[in-house]
Amino acid sequence: MLLKTTRMVNLFDFYGNLLTEKQKLMIDLYYYHDLSLGEISEQLNVTRQAIHDNLRRSEKLLEYYETKLHLMERHRNSLQEINKLESLLNAKDIKDGQVIIKDLKEFLIP
Repeated sequence: MLLKTTRMVNLFDFYGNLLTEKQKLMIDLYYYHDLSLGEISEQLNVTRQAIHDNLRRSEKLLEYYETKLHLMERHRNSLQEINKLESLLNAKDIKDGQVIIKDLKEFLIP
């Protein structure tokens, strides 16, 4: 469950703005505030089943966006490349290596 939660939070960070306001709210309440379906349904005055269906649809949409756009995968690959570069620079004991790594990280991780 923790892996799914982490994945959904990451996908939401990348693609959350593509969801409707209602979908964003439910994802936020469920994954970020750790509310149960019942608690969310009480807050929004809708059925627990409606919350469940909306969350599943939202999760599928987030996964769909990733399969089409690959932003999260590209981000992960970029971080791996930065780590490789950092290891190489540290191995060669380049004095300005830390500055380069910092600049690369700031460029790729806004």
